[in-house]
Amino acid sequence: MNPKIFKPNSKLADFVKCYWTLESSLKNTPTRNTIVPDGTMKLIFHYGDLYWHHPKNGKSFLQPRCFLIGQLTKPYVVEPKGETGTFVIRFNPNGFSPFTDIPVKEMENKPIAVKKIFGKKGEKLEQEIINAKNTHERINIAETFLLELLKSKEVKDRIINSTIETITKYKGQISVNELSKHVSLNRRILARKFSSNVGLSPKQLSKIVRLQATLKSLSQNDKTKLTDLTYENEYFDQSHFIKDFKEFTGITPKEFYGEDLKMSLIFDS
Repeated sequence: MNPKIFKPNSKLADFVKCYWTLESSLKNTPTRNTIVPDGTMKLIFHYGDLYWHHPKNGKSFLQPRCFLIGQLTKPYVVEPKGETGTFVIRFNPNGFSPFTDIPVKEMENKPIAVKKIFGKKGEKLEQEIINAKNTHERINIAETFLLELLKSKEVKDRIINSTIETITKYKGQISVNELSKHVSLNRRILARKFSSNVGLSPKQLSKIVRLQATLKSLSQNDKTKLTDLTYENEYFDQSHFIKDFKEFTGITPKEFYGEDLKMSLIFDS
C-alpha cells in the first residue's frame, strides 16, 4: 500500500486539508481496516473496486462508489472487495459545510452518495473523476467543481476557525471553558456553532485531536508503556486514556498495533 498526499489550491486551503490517493492490489491490502475518527469529513471516489463497511451493530453493506463520509465519532471498519483505487478529498474540520445545505450533524458516521448531496452536478463529478487518467486530472476536476460551488458565498466563520486552530495548537489538551474564554463566547453558543459548521462539539473534536496525537506518538516512538502515553498526552489517568482510546478505536491501546495502527493514521498529513 502506498498512500499519497497532495496539497490543495491556495484558494481552497481554508476548506480542503489535502487530497489523498491509494492504489493497492487485494493481496497487499489488509483484510479489514479500522478508520479512526480524525475530525474531518471526506469525499471518497472509488475508481477501483468497492469497499464493504462492517458496522459493529448491524449488517455489513457495500459502500457507494462515490460518497461523503460524515464526521466519525466511533471506529469505522471497512474491507476491500478487490483492487483498491481511491481518490479522497479530505476537508478541514469545518471545511465541508459551505458546500452543502444538508446539516453536517445529520451526516455523522454515515456514507452518503455524492449524487444525493449534489444532484446532477454530483453525478457528473462522479463520472469525470472515475474516468480521469491520473491524480493530477482528478484534482483539477475536483477543484473546478468546488470553486464553482463557492461563488457568491460568505463562508468564513472567524470564531470557528480560531477555535479549531487553538484545539490543534494544544493537541486537544484544552477544556471547553478555556476555548470559550479564548474566543469570548458563551460555551453553549460555541457548541451550537460547532454543531452546524463542524458536525462535532468542541469537546468531541478536542478528544479526537488528542487521540490522533497519541496515535502518531505510538507510530513514531513505538511506545508500549501506557503510563508514558497517558501523561505525555495529559489524560487524567490511565483508565481515562483507555476509555477514550476504546471509544474511537474499538480496542485497547495494547491491541492497537500492526495494520490497525497504520490504517488509523493513513489520512494524517
